[in-house]
Amino acid sequence: MTAHKFENIRNFSIVAHIDHGKSTLADRLIQETGALAAREMVEQVLDSMDIERERGITIKAQTVRLSYRAKDGKDYILNLMDTPGHVDFAYEVSRSLKACEGSLLVVDASQGVEAQTLANVYQAIDAGHEIVPVLNKIDLPAAEPDRIKEQIEEVIGLDASEAVLISAKTGIGIPDVLEAIVAKLPPPSGDEKAPLKALLVDSWYDAYLGVVVLVRIFDGALKKGQKIQMMGSGAHYEVDKIGVFRPKMQDVVALGPGEVGFITAQIKQVADTRVGDTITDEKKPCDQALPGFKPAQPVVFCGLFPVDAADFEDLRAAIGKLRLNDASFSYEMETSAALGFGFRCGFLGLLHLEIIQERLQREFNLDLIATAPSVVYKILLTNGEEIELHNPADMPDVVKIEEIKEPWIRATILTPDDYLGSVLKLCQDRRGVQVDLNYVGKRAMAVYDLPLNEVVFDFYDRLKSISKGYASFDYALTDYRVGDLVKMSILVNAEPVDALSMLVHRTRAEGRGRQMCEKLKELIPPHMFQVPIQAALGGKIIARETVRAFRKDVTAKCYGGDVTRKRKLLEKQKEGKKKMRQFGRVEIPQEAFIAALKMED
Repeated sequence: MTAHKFENIRNFSIVAHIDHGKSTLADRLIQETGALAAREMVEQVLDSMDIERERGITIKAQTVRLSYRAKDGKDYILNLMDTPGHVDFAYEVSRSLKACEGSLLVVDASQGVEAQTLANVYQAIDAGHEIVPVLNKIDLPAAEPDRIKEQIEEVIGLDASEAVLISAKTGIGIPDVLEAIVAKLPPPSGDEKAPLKALLVDSWYDAYLGVVVLVRIFDGALKKGQKIQMMGSGAHYEVDKIGVFRPKMQDVVALGPGEVGFITAQIKQVADTRVGDTITDEKKPCDQALPGFKPAQPVVFCGLFPVDAADFEDLRAAIGKLRLNDASFSYEMETSAALGFGFRCGFLGLLHLEIIQERLQREFNLDLIATAPSVVYKILLTNGEEIELHNPADMPDVVKIEEIKEPWIRATILTPDDYLGSVLKLCQDRRGVQVDLNYVGKRAMAVYDLPLNEVVFDFYDRLKSISKGYASFDYALTDYRVGDLVKMSILVNAEPVDALSMLVHRTRAEGRGRQMCEKLKELIPPHMFQVPIQAALGGKIIARETVRAFRKDVTAKCYGGDVTRKRKLLEKQKEGKKKMRQFGRVEIPQEAFIAALKMED
């Protein structure tokens, strides 16, 4: 590949907040450089999953190679990485950014800088990127490019005086973006003679080719038939096929330094290729791996159960297939007295959980119940051992526990001034600790430390509803802190219901317990006997509701006569109910579970 020396290659990614138009900009760049004919263009070319299209979000990082002839008459190769903007996929974003030298920072000219604009642009700056600000949607009547330029300078500290003004939807200013990429972003550097060193940016499963691996070469060259080694997992493979995306796959003979492409090497499952791993030559390995590699850690766990127990095998097969394509998702089997057989699954965050659930329902036609999401707690036992707790039902005996640590996050919330009071109150209610509060233009930026446990439930929905949708929210896990946490069990007719047990903070246990009992009281149908519903911490009952029994008038056939006869019949009925309650099973309908698990405020 000597024809393209490094100075004609540009590797760049597009960073932006959700919905600021980065996939649309990618479409325009593909169209402008003529990579696809007009009839092949669809909206969001690079978002290949249905779910990505519908929700308008990018889940997997995608790449495309564009050829561009600049105004100076030189031919350039532009490698564009389209990255996910959502906080759950922050690790994938950081890997994609490591594969580029520069970024286009897309900011909506009417909305301005949002929470994830900040998070993503700081990641790009940490990766040592040159950044070109691009203001999108300038054709909207509400656009205020000058104000937003000032805001970028004020908040992020980037010089935005030469920001490119575009409308990705109508195509205004797209040629200027291409010129800016060529003029302002640096070319890659690397050594062709050195041993092979490549970054594994992403991988996915293809029904025909097996696992396809997206790579960025830093040093050396990658050729067909070469024997390679993954430095993180230690596995060895032989390269079968090597190519680039224009967005269609196109085979090439070799990839040199600074180039981005894909390889296949008879790899069986995606779990063998970890994002961020370093690929090197088996015979002549490079000295050290690229820095910053870490396996994906699940943060949120929840149980998935089929509504119809007969679908369990289908669920097992479906989860196995999804795991092929998503190594960051983990699962193990579990059983529950109330819900039967199912799986306990680990996810990167709530969006990831929702997407996996939706894909299971949509691609495999499964009806699922998900238990309340819980986070991973670290428990220090009195014998000095530390264990991780994924499921509150498995909590060890209280006397064996020295302390319980829960994960905390650092959250950045941007909100218009009018809603600041309610946002701060929400954070306070969720045991938040304020770290910082300042103003970004007309909006307030609050930084809080919050326990993840309180955020998992429905923090995001509440935040959107109290701010009428204007607040934006971004978070990163910080550390584990010791908390006064207790396990709350729900007893129905004095029997614990495992699917409803949860770990809560002692100060919030009573409120949570009372809510749960009231909710279940509405949902459990009356039986022939009274059904008590209780919330308990260990042996202490903290809340109780009673589902009334059906009443049958046994004294209907007595008219006049002695009162003792009536009393005798009522006593008899009472005895019968008592006996029934001892042996009777309470049927909790499945809807009651689903509704109780969705319970909040």
